[in-house]
Amino acid sequence: VSGESAKLAMAEADNGDLALVHACKGGDISAFEELVRRYDRKLFRIAHHLVNNREDAEDVVQTAFLKAFQHLDQFRESAQFSTWLTRIAMNQALMVLRKRRTTKEVSSDINFDGDEDHLPIEVADWSPNAEELYYAAELKDILRKTLRRLAPGLRAVFVLRDIEGFTLQETAEALDLSLAAVKARSLRARLRLRQGLSRYFNQGKQFAEVERSSGNSETRTFS
Repeated sequence: VSGESAKLAMAEADNGDLALVHACKGGDISAFEELVRRYDRKLFRIAHHLVNNREDAEDVVQTAFLKAFQHLDQFRESAQFSTWLTRIAMNQALMVLRKRRTTKEVSSDINFDGDEDHLPIEVADWSPNAEELYYAAELKDILRKTLRRLAPGLRAVFVLRDIEGFTLQETAEALDLSLAAVKARSLRARLRLRQGLSRYFNQGKQFAEVERSSGNSETRTFS
């Protein structure tokens, strides 16, 4: 039932967006302002996850809305407006990343299309216990830092699929990728994040063992 309710809500939102798009094409600027109010926070959240800089994220969102307004006649009404808008914002965010990319990032940002057969087979097990979690008190920061280490193409898929909850189809449309490419990048992104977090928690575990062996272990409490 909840799934059907969610689909109904999405359909209603799509219809509402389409009505606003029609009004905007007819010269109603307030209709576009309503679209901005609907999606500015979501686009900022996505952009910030990608560029990791508030000012750059704000610029991405502003530019995305400007481009959407200028090219509204190119919007195919068979698609979701939110997905089309997200695609514009993603392209703008990736452009920002390309401009600031270092040589190291360039070398790691390879094309993963058709790379499904070259995924890593073994992944370190990540099952942190309470003591390990103590050393991850800044877990959100750790996740953000780990996410930043992903190549932009992987990061974009992970943000849409795992953070924003986009479907495979929506992600493919937003990034102009095939479903196979989205699946491959999604899996690789998850594995690389898991590997990065595994290394962190393993380091925390080793530190705890050193503390215990030196007789300095003490009771820890979570705040």
